[in-house]
Amino acid sequence: MKTLENKRFIVENKLGYTPMIGRLLSMMDYTRSTTLNAVDGLSVEELDYRINGKGNSIGCLLYHMACVEEVYQISTFEDRDPTKEELQRLNVGLKLGEKAHKEIKDKEIEFYLEQLSKVRERTLDLFKQIEDIWLDEVSPFGPDHVANNYFRWFHVFEDELNHRGQIRLIRNHMNREQEN
Repeated sequence: MKTLENKRFIVENKLGYTPMIGRLLSMMDYTRSTTLNAVDGLSVEELDYRINGKGNSIGCLLYHMACVEEVYQISTFEDRDPTKEELQRLNVGLKLGEKAHKEIKDKEIEFYLEQLSKVRERTLDLFKQIEDIWLDEVSPFGPDHVANNYFRWFHVFEDELNHRGQIRLIRNHMNREQEN
């Protein structure tokens, strides 16, 4: 009597993927489900809320998550840096800050969910095309480091987990403010 919900705390192989990739994706799936749970039912005003009118909004953080995942698709699966055009489109979500807050607002939750879903669908398709050994491939990581693809994709959902924590903090602050 195992249902998908009963297995959400099981890191396991995933049908259609090699064993290690399936396990990585299993962790990414769990991370995404907790993110989606944290933003369920938010209004436009809640998505745009910033603590004391500063910092990141929940909407900006969600957009950032999608942009980070897309950049890692490019850098790992295509083994290249983003083009000038790609960076122009992605930078506002990658860098966040005031510019992002001015550009990423007044959008319904469906906009952010679609961004996250679209980029994840591509990630899943790309992971179907590789073998576990790809995860061990090492290449430069920033100006002073190297990393393997396993770390890079761990970092994608690590970043999401960190921002999901920020989302929960923002929601708690917003709820306390509404109570007063």
